[in-house]
Amino acid sequence: MRNKSLNNYGSRNRPGIVLLVTLVLLVVLATLGYTVSSRVAAQRHRDQYIIDYSQARYGCDSAVKYALATLQDLNPQLISRPNEPDFSDLFVLSQTEYKELLAPWAAENTSETKSSFSDIKSIDDINNIDNIGDINDINDINSNKFESTGFNEPGFMAVRGPYGPAWPFVTEPVEFEIGSATVKIEIEDEDAKYPLGWMLISEPEVQREAAAGFEMFWEWMGLGNEQSGSLRDQLKQISQIKPFQLEFKPIKQTVRVPATPRAPSSAKPGQRPSGGTVPSRVTTKTISVSDQMAKQNADFTKLLHSSLIDTEVLARPYIEGRKESALKYMGMWASRQVNINTAPRHVLEAAFAFGGSSDAPKIAEEIIQRRRVEPFTDIEDLKMKLLRYSDSIKKCEKYITTASSFFTIKVTAISGVAKASATIAITKEGGKVKRVAIISS
Repeated sequence: MRNKSLNNYGSRNRPGIVLLVTLVLLVVLATLGYTVSSRVAAQRHRDQYIIDYSQARYGCDSAVKYALATLQDLNPQLISRPNEPDFSDLFVLSQTEYKELLAPWAAENTSETKSSFSDIKSIDDINNIDNIGDINDINDINSNKFESTGFNEPGFMAVRGPYGPAWPFVTEPVEFEIGSATVKIEIEDEDAKYPLGWMLISEPEVQREAAAGFEMFWEWMGLGNEQSGSLRDQLKQISQIKPFQLEFKPIKQTVRVPATPRAPSSAKPGQRPSGGTVPSRVTTKTISVSDQMAKQNADFTKLLHSSLIDTEVLARPYIEGRKESALKYMGMWASRQVNINTAPRHVLEAAFAFGGSSDAPKIAEEIIQRRRVEPFTDIEDLKMKLLRYSDSIKKCEKYITTASSFFTIKVTAISGVAKASATIAITKEGGKVKRVAIISS
């Protein structure tokens, strides 16, 4: 009787066991299905990324070749901007101060759109103006300059840089398509930035001025002693690897040419063929100034873009809501001079302090006011126009220039979800272009 009841109990619970097993199998199958589909999707994503990156890389490499091929035609022209605020101090303004600067300027310096600007009560009113000048026209000096993507905030009027486009661009950024990749080319003036190489000079008589210039630059950047000390330690490590030179002279080297075998000559019947070796000889080789500078540029490009420098800290915005950082104003490509026509105020002051001038802030202010009306043609022109500071300018003469020769070309290509980029550093003297380095990522 007991066995019969157990059999009946087992028969009644058999469907439940089957259902439980079925549920377990369904869970296992669902898990397997999800795992397989996830792996397939991941593989498809990887394959698509490889395709996108190949397209982006091809677009970037093609744009680099195009940029290098057309560099000889690059002839940056400085503009005058007597009726506009100078680009020089925009970096120190907060978001609110930046807006407050632009609204009055728009209202006061417009002829064609005077009626439109008469109703401006706040910065928001600027965005509703339709009749505006052409920001891409560098000859359109007296019209207001607006752009949908200003160099600091989108939607606001932009103060033009020394060449017309926003600082530090030499020309308007160019965008075009190569295959499925969208390519962007930007050219920046490296002589408009503070040369980081100045902190790597080994001459004791220059190091004090270098420290003074750097301190002034760092103070303008608003960064603390911790960041300053950290960067100093990093630069000290680099200076121990190789010191930075400002001046070069031709170097004569004695080179020994090794002995070379002499080809045997044909001999007459009965004579032994002549042969042997040409003895080694000593000759003199001259290393030119341009070759030495090119070597230093390449070496310090590698060092300043290596892991020895923590660029993450330098690239952090130090003003809330603004794309301003210390890295934006630092020359990381072994530039040796500062262009007084294109450098902002804090770079100018630091450059003249580095040159040993005690009048650095006053000289910078004079330069900023005068270059708005007419850029300086050369250093002698600067001395004549700032006659009372001619002695101070003479001290700094070898550290400043009025025409930039050091530029970087930034190429970015995007295809799908992939991005490829390259930065090319070049020096340009007239129509002669020398490539310093290319960094790809």
